[in-house]
Amino acid sequence: MKKIFLTTTFIFLSILTFSCPICGCGGTNTYFGLFPNFRNGFMGVRYNYAHYHTRLFSDPAQFSINDYNTMELWGGANIGSRWQVMAFIPYYLNKQTDDDGTSTKNGIGDVTIIGQYKVFTKTSLSNNHAMVQQQLWLGGGVKLATGTFNPDVVNNDITVADVNAQLGTGSTDFILTSMYNIKINDFGFNASANYKINASNNEGYKFGNKFSSNLIAFYQVNLNKKIIVPNAGIGYENVGKNSMQKAGVPFTKSSLATALAGVEISFPRLSIGLNAQMPLKQNFADGQTKMSIKAMAHVTFTL
Repeated sequence: MKKIFLTTTFIFLSILTFSCPICGCGGTNTYFGLFPNFRNGFMGVRYNYAHYHTRLFSDPAQFSINDYNTMELWGGANIGSRWQVMAFIPYYLNKQTDDDGTSTKNGIGDVTIIGQYKVFTKTSLSNNHAMVQQQLWLGGGVKLATGTFNPDVVNNDITVADVNAQLGTGSTDFILTSMYNIKINDFGFNASANYKINASNNEGYKFGNKFSSNLIAFYQVNLNKKIIVPNAGIGYENVGKNSMQKAGVPFTKSSLATALAGVEISFPRLSIGLNAQMPLKQNFADGQTKMSIKAMAHVTFTL
């Protein structure tokens, strides 16, 4: 793909957790899913995986297969009865195979810190005596420019692969979060929506703002000292067009709808979770890039 220059194809998906070679799906993995049960705090490791395939309409001989692996330390703590703080520290092991060969890039990426405020929590009995529990959280956070972003953007020989190899976006960005939970006896719903506001980095590149949301249904099964929570739902994300020196970058606006399913298993001090997301409808780079799967697994200790 060395014939494709940065001036016309400086386009890529978020370096934080998921990327692809020609689309521009915007920054930060803001998928929270179902949190582990905890009273004071939690700490653990999450593994994220995503697979994308690109083939250019203008030249089908030029292709790219991208596998993005992220090992992520994550943790959270309650502060008082209404505040919660969380942090995410990713380490990337990314691989790209294209018509020029195979390249890899490993290293620490951009750190994200989120703070949330519990607007209300309510427990009541329905008319048929079912226990109804509700919570609403609102918050926000910041994505720090801790990962490296150092391509020579004025060099016309810079390729898409060179840009995708970066471990950070080079900008400090802001995130707005919301999460609502309702549980009726052992059945419940988790709904979340997040909006990421991106800034320009020192190279004058700005990723499009990103909206993402999930609606997850779950059922809690209590077995002796463990709790099993199968869950399924849908996800949606929409990303605005990227810009370079305030000029829009082609093919970077995108949208994605997914079906997701997983399971959470909780012990008194340990939680294990798995989930996978498959595309229902997607539009990356006007159809030139396709996402095959996203997946996540975690092992988390409650404090």
